[in-house]
Amino acid sequence: MSTFYESVQSNFDRAAAMTKIPKGLLHQIRECNSVLQLRFPVKIGNQYKVIEAYRVQHSQHRQPTKGGIRYSSRVTQDEVMALASLMTYKCALVDVPFGGAKGGIKITPWKYTPEQLQAITRRYTAELIKKNFIGPGLDVPAPDYGTGAREMAWILDTYMSFKGGDIDAVACVTGKPVSQNGIRGRTEATGRGVYYAMREAVSIKEDMRKIGLEPGLAGKTMVIQGLGNVGSYTGMISQDEGDVKIIAISEYEGSIYNPNGINIEKLLKHRKATGSILNFNGAKNLPSREAALELECDILVPAALENQIHIDNVHNIKAKIIAEAANGPVSAEADEVLRKKGVMIIPDMYINAGGVTVSYFEWLKNLSHMRFGRMEKRFDHNTYSNLVGLIEKQTGKSIGNKEKDFLTRGADEIDLVRSGLEETMVTAYHEINEVRKRKRNCEDLRTAAFVVALEKIASDYYNLGIFP
Repeated sequence: MSTFYESVQSNFDRAAAMTKIPKGLLHQIRECNSVLQLRFPVKIGNQYKVIEAYRVQHSQHRQPTKGGIRYSSRVTQDEVMALASLMTYKCALVDVPFGGAKGGIKITPWKYTPEQLQAITRRYTAELIKKNFIGPGLDVPAPDYGTGAREMAWILDTYMSFKGGDIDAVACVTGKPVSQNGIRGRTEATGRGVYYAMREAVSIKEDMRKIGLEPGLAGKTMVIQGLGNVGSYTGMISQDEGDVKIIAISEYEGSIYNPNGINIEKLLKHRKATGSILNFNGAKNLPSREAALELECDILVPAALENQIHIDNVHNIKAKIIAEAANGPVSAEADEVLRKKGVMIIPDMYINAGGVTVSYFEWLKNLSHMRFGRMEKRFDHNTYSNLVGLIEKQTGKSIGNKEKDFLTRGADEIDLVRSGLEETMVTAYHEINEVRKRKRNCEDLRTAAFVVALEKIASDYYNLGIFP
């Protein structure tokens, strides 16, 4: 079975062959520019433990570079290189002006106390600062698997202690708590982006006809692997706004199934109370956590880790659409099998781009030193109120207070963030789909997405004058 990094490179090569980009430039785009290996001591209890960590900057064709930091016992240099590569293509695909980067610390986070995690995070940040691998215009980390707003706040505080005189220092990291220069909507961003992408994909009649589905999300059956940040928000938003029926959930402790649907919000409360998704009211425990992946469903959402669908289990996959909410959940060999079976795969480098898109909005907010909506909200509210008042005066009919509030409200930061994310995901999907239809031998969305990304990155190099 190929590694995650080999799968990314294999997908790159397939798409590169469909472009007219010179070989030398393709080689430059393909390889990682900078790889930082770190080993540093941290005092854990009464002993010192040497921590293994990485930061990879894949491409500086645009700066800063951008990418999350994950905490996992499975972190390897190859994995971080693969993730950094995907970030470059992802940013290009959704027109976010960053190069790709990624970081990882090889630990199992729940085996450490918050104080120990803070010590590890701060030491890692200090090492990045010393090596010039972090900064608002250099390299901007974000949350990933095993990290969140808390860790980003520690990174910010450590950076400020070194670079407090930098007026833009708060833009050194994104995914921060809202109270510490974060942005509303960042926590849900990746899951919401997955929802917008799925909604757009299933809206196209001719594409749905090919896989035997009716257009629209309403009533579609869904299976989700992984109930972390991305999986849980994807599930809740798909249920609340798309009327999707989630029939199964898989997590590390096992999987559950209910053909009548599983309420994600109630399941999250159950898991918080019991520590497990198992034995949820109305749902059946399945024999293994892998069993959920092999259920018959319209949409399968792998939202955990890479290589979850591989050559050994791909022939058991019965979903008609796979929405890759995680990075690299389908191996290159499995991808080829699924394409031949006619399964629609909405690729990771597009569908989970909601996180970096809203991180971009947060970065812009930090550089502007002003909350989105602050300048225009009241102006818009007053303008709409005057318009509604004019309509009432002209027609002689009054509008109810509830309707009036809806029609006259100005946009808050969360409204603008969601609007910007929706625009980004919708525009990018149609750009990818257009290339898929136009390019000969480009029959799948993943290859089309790579083609779009590679052509945009190559254009940047041409504009820089590096490759005339």
